[in-house]
Amino acid sequence: MGYPRHVAETVEVLISAKNVPVYAHPGDAGADLSSAEQLVLAPGQRATVGTGVSIALPAGYVSFIVPRSGLASKHGITVVNSPGTVDAGYRGEIKVTLLNTDSDHEFAIAVGDRIAQMIVMPCAQARFVSVEKLPESERGDSGFGSTGLAAHAESK
Repeated sequence: MGYPRHVAETVEVLISAKNVPVYAHPGDAGADLSSAEQLVLAPGQRATVGTGVSIALPAGYVSFIVPRSGLASKHGITVVNSPGTVDAGYRGEIKVTLLNTDSDHEFAIAVGDRIAQMIVMPCAQARFVSVEKLPESERGDSGFGSTGLAAHAESK
């Protein structure tokens, strides 16, 4: 099976940081953000952690801050408001609100530890059009849990 070849778009992002975010592997979507401070998260505790990173995204782009999968699966550390949104007009320090979901163990963070990932993406702005009634769709207004738990059998 051949996969279509796409050239990934590269965008220049101006940055002010002691530790510039880096991609761990070629083709990674998220660049690792490191902690600019030392702290300990007790079980169930959350804290907003500075990264020392400030960026200037071009108009039409957004950055999402998401958890690192290894921290989540091995230590229960997640980003509370995932994904955190960094708008193109924001110029302050990127901070990450971390939560220790482990009920028994504290988690120590040292300066320089990788704590989250930053994904930069194009972002369209919507032009909202007010209507009396929305068009019908197959799903309709079925919401949370409407598809159930079991996998659906494919139609042939």
